[in-house]
Amino acid sequence: MTAVHISPRTLARYQQVQALLDQLDPEAEPRALLVPGSPQPQCNIIVFTGSFNPPTTAHLAMLKRAYQYAHVHELMILYAAFSKHTVDKERVERPLLLDRIMLLNTLLKHRLPHTGMMLFNRGLYVEQAEAIRASFRAVKHIFFLMGFDKIVQIFDAHYYGDRDKELRKLFALAQLLVAPRGSDGEQELGALMRKPENERFAQYVHPLPLSSIYRDVSSRRIREGAQGSMHDIPHEVREFMLETHAYAPPLQRSDGTVVDFYAERVKALQALLR
Repeated sequence: MTAVHISPRTLARYQQVQALLDQLDPEAEPRALLVPGSPQPQCNIIVFTGSFNPPTTAHLAMLKRAYQYAHVHELMILYAAFSKHTVDKERVERPLLLDRIMLLNTLLKHRLPHTGMMLFNRGLYVEQAEAIRASFRAVKHIFFLMGFDKIVQIFDAHYYGDRDKELRKLFALAQLLVAPRGSDGEQELGALMRKPENERFAQYVHPLPLSSIYRDVSSRRIREGAQGSMHDIPHEVREFMLETHAYAPPLQRSDGTVVDFYAERVKALQALLR
């Protein structure tokens, strides 16, 4: 089994975060937990939930713009967040949710030290809003940060049994900050919200300007090793990828044997955590 070299301090941090994940049951009532070191949620908060697989320069740019938005409008606290999903225990998730949380936490400490981190047991925005309301009573207003592709999904009737009922439920709890993606920006967002079926919800949806250089940055392209995509990730992420081989395919050796470095790392890490 591959050895994993982790300092006692870092291992303790891994154990803390894993203990939080163990508390989050995807089948239970909506719940939110804070990663240690995060500010206590109160008043108005902005939450950016994603898979961050891996974190990109676009993710950082969106968080930085949200931080600016928070201070221009009124005092808000900014959080990046993950939701926990049931994972097939026989399959190696690449990379582990635990690894992604630790990587993003390191990145935020270096780049946006005032940003907190939340963990949810449920995946829908309305469930996450319910989790925040139940877990942090001092919060008054919730803003979810997202890209244009997500807002299109939110208003797509195919995802609902009763679209308007579910949307009324969501917007009774939270508002949305929407950053451009690809060719879709503020004008396209305005057109979407002017549709007759969406107009009643337009007051809860706000554009968040973002430089065009980030509009086409994609975590998927990075995972797939697309040419030039390494320019779209911070150096902390490149170091993680080189160290762990989390996104690399298994290596076939000259003798015909196959070794999966990341799978071996997972086994070693889980042994340390036990």
